[in-house]
Amino acid sequence: MRPAQPRPGTRCPLRVLVVHNRYRSETPSGEDRVVDDEVELLVAAGHDVELFERRSDDIAGMSLPERAMVPMLVPWNPRARAELRARLSDARPDVVHVHSTFPLLSPSVVAACTDTGVPAVATLHNYQQICPTGTLYRDGGTCTECVGRFPFAAVRHGCYRNSRAASVPMAVNLALNRRRWWSGVERFFCISEAQRRVLVGAGMPADKLVVKHHGVTDSADRRSGPGEYVLFVGRISVEKGVRVLMQAWDRITALGGIGVPLVLAGSGPLDGEVRRWAGGRTDVRHLGLQSGTECRRLAARSTAVVVPSTWMEAFGLVAVEAMAAGVPVVAASHGALVELVRDGETGLLHRPGDAGSLAEALGAVAVDPDRNARLGRAARRRYESMFSPAAGLDALLAGYRGVIAR
Repeated sequence: MRPAQPRPGTRCPLRVLVVHNRYRSETPSGEDRVVDDEVELLVAAGHDVELFERRSDDIAGMSLPERAMVPMLVPWNPRARAELRARLSDARPDVVHVHSTFPLLSPSVVAACTDTGVPAVATLHNYQQICPTGTLYRDGGTCTECVGRFPFAAVRHGCYRNSRAASVPMAVNLALNRRRWWSGVERFFCISEAQRRVLVGAGMPADKLVVKHHGVTDSADRRSGPGEYVLFVGRISVEKGVRVLMQAWDRITALGGIGVPLVLAGSGPLDGEVRRWAGGRTDVRHLGLQSGTECRRLAARSTAVVVPSTWMEAFGLVAVEAMAAGVPVVAASHGALVELVRDGETGLLHRPGDAGSLAEALGAVAVDPDRNARLGRAARRRYESMFSPAAGLDALLAGYRGVIAR
C-alpha cells in the first residue's frame, strides 16, 4: 500500500485499493481526474492507498492477436480477476473502490472482491449500469430502450461508435454482469441525486445507492474582473451540445453580439465541423485540446462557462470547476446540471437543445456586469459548501466506514 502518516487527531487510517481503467491520453477524461484527486486527498489525510490499474493507451502497443481479443475482455477478463484476487489476498485492504472497468479490467474485478471477502464500493460516473454506452442518449435525444431488458437495441442501432460489431461486447457486458454488480458491490456512489433517481427507477437496489458529489480540487485561479469571453470546455461532440451552441452563437452574432467572443477548448468528433464554422471569424476561437491547468486558467478569465449538454449529465465537472473560479454557469436544464446550477442565483439554465433559449441566457449573463459578478460570488460560495475537497473527502470516508462496519 502507499504509506502515509495520519494527521494528529484523525481516526485510524484506512487501507484502500482503488481499481480503475484509465482513458486514452488523446481523450482526457473527468473520471481520471476524479480518481487522481481522490487518491491525493486520501493520502494527504493519512490513509494508505494502492492502485490496481489498466491503461487504454496500452492497447496500441499490443500485438494484433492481443488487440483482436480486447473486445472479448470487455464482459469478462479472467486474468484481471486472478491478478486482483492475488493482490487482495496479499494486501488485505479494508475496502476496494471500483471506478471504470472498461475495456481492460471488466466486472471480473467485482468477483475478485467476492472471492477474497473484501467489501467493494463503486463510483457510478455515468449510466453504464443500465445503458451499454452509459449515456442514455441516441440520435439527439434520451433513449431507454435497453433499460430493464436485454440490450438488443444497442446492437441494432450501433450505439457504440456507430458500429453494430463494436456494440456487441458492450451489450453482452450489460446483459451478463448487471446482477453481478448489484449483488457484489456493497455501496454505489451516485454522483448526483438526478442520477440516483434514474438508476432507482431502472431497478437498481435503492438501499445500495447513495449520493456523493465529486469533491473538486480548488484552484488559485479566480476571476478578478468581468471576464473576457464565454467559455466552452469539453468534448467537441453532439451530446455535449456543441451544435446547439454554434446555432445559438450564430443567433447572437446576427443580433450584434454580446461584447465578448466565444472560446472552445477541447477535442472530439466535431472538431472539423467546428474549425470550419469558426474559420475567419473574430468572435469565435477554437483552441483544441488543453491541459487541466490551462482549462482552469481559461475559466478564471471568462465571463461565463457554458455547459449546453443535450444528454443528461450525471454530474458536471466543468460546471463545478467554473463555480470554484467564481464564474457563473449557463447550463441545460436537465440531469444533474439542475442540481448543480441554481437558476438566477449561481448561473442561468436554458431549455435543453433549444438554441434560442441558450442564446437568450448567454446574452442575459453577459450584458449586466453587476449581476454577473453577483452570480459569480454566489457560485463560489456554493462550491465551498457543496463541492470542495473537504466535503468530498468527508463523504467518501463516511461511505467507506459504513461499508466496513457492515
